[in-house]
Amino acid sequence: MTDIALEFDHVWKKFRKGEIHDSLRDLIPAVARSLVSGNHKKELQQHEFWALEDVSFQVKEGEVLGFVGPNGAGKSTILKLLSKILRPNRGDISVKGRISALIEIGAGFHPDLTGRENVYLNGAILGMTKDEISRKFDEIVDFSGIEDFIDTPVKRYSSGMYARLGFAVAAHVNTEILLVDEVLAVGDAAFQQKCLGKMSDVSSRGRTVLFVSHNMGALQNLCPRAILLRRGQIVCDGPSDQVVREYLSHLTASAESAFGVNPERTGNGWVRLTGAQILTDACQPSRMLIAGPPVTIEFTYENPAGLDRAHVSFTIFNSLGTAVSNFDMALTNSVAEGLGSTGKFTCALETLPFPIGQYRIAVAVTAKGERTDQLPNALVFDVVSSTFYETGRAPKAQYATCMLKHTWRHEADSPAAAKPQSTKREAN
Repeated sequence: MTDIALEFDHVWKKFRKGEIHDSLRDLIPAVARSLVSGNHKKELQQHEFWALEDVSFQVKEGEVLGFVGPNGAGKSTILKLLSKILRPNRGDISVKGRISALIEIGAGFHPDLTGRENVYLNGAILGMTKDEISRKFDEIVDFSGIEDFIDTPVKRYSSGMYARLGFAVAAHVNTEILLVDEVLAVGDAAFQQKCLGKMSDVSSRGRTVLFVSHNMGALQNLCPRAILLRRGQIVCDGPSDQVVREYLSHLTASAESAFGVNPERTGNGWVRLTGAQILTDACQPSRMLIAGPPVTIEFTYENPAGLDRAHVSFTIFNSLGTAVSNFDMALTNSVAEGLGSTGKFTCALETLPFPIGQYRIAVAVTAKGERTDQLPNALVFDVVSSTFYETGRAPKAQYATCMLKHTWRHEADSPAAAKPQSTKREAN
């Protein structure tokens, strides 16, 4: 199709892990093994792993596509393959148009050169001519917000200033395709908002944008479509709201096994949690909750150390990773006494004042001044509208901290004017 800007066609990419040949004695056997194994480009050898496995997708011209997934899923590898930093082991990649990449912000900056000199240097590396850089220089510097330090060597810049200038240069390169990888992980809040605004402006002008970020709110606002990657494979491809929901729901599966062998779990094990659930006001366990009615959160535990006292605290986070509420027995002068060998901690919420969206609960148990158990993803739940149960359609998330009880009222100052009666003209 003529409107396809780029395409991945059954692409595979592998990397070597944990093996560095720093002597001739190590290098010769490694080369020999590589030559003896005739299919070394297609099959995994010792100390190798697939970063991408049979990945295929298309992006249309002017489309904004987001990539989500855990660290190591292959998101950055895809962008590096597109920008030709890497080459695939199998499969084909086709690109129509020039690419500018914000993968390593400030890559190509020379620390001893001034900001002004690095704008010209970095712009040239990204494919801009000297005249083009000169025409856009004032715009680039104004966007970066560091005009007072533009003639200072960049080695004296803070990391935020460095990021500002690097983004400003790359974002003003006049290319058809823009690759953006985690640029919102650096810089202050004002800079991040500027980045989002610039990318929105870029996409509105018909440029194709591929966006990688762990900021789910930014990704959903910027990208109509997203792809979820896990362990180098595409899990789902569709509207960003649905893809983000699928990505976050994976935490639910993690939460199911969170109380078993879990590398994220910490604590000395004196008192250990064995399960968690949320009960509705009808005393039914559920992870689909309607905002407003009361709920009860229960944590079951075991007490192998035979302790008598402990207290629990937990924090609820929204899908953007923002803590929206904290509950701590210590803050209410409460403590669980007479624990026994097993039991449960219960916290009753009089209301659930959260907007539509997905949330996770991080919980910790403390006894004798020490953390006995801590789980960052103990439970995941969704707050939905009542219409969800009628239509079955997942509502669009609403990004806010809380939803306060309120009442709307409307009063008209005067009655509406009567609508003129329609007249029908008789045919002669």
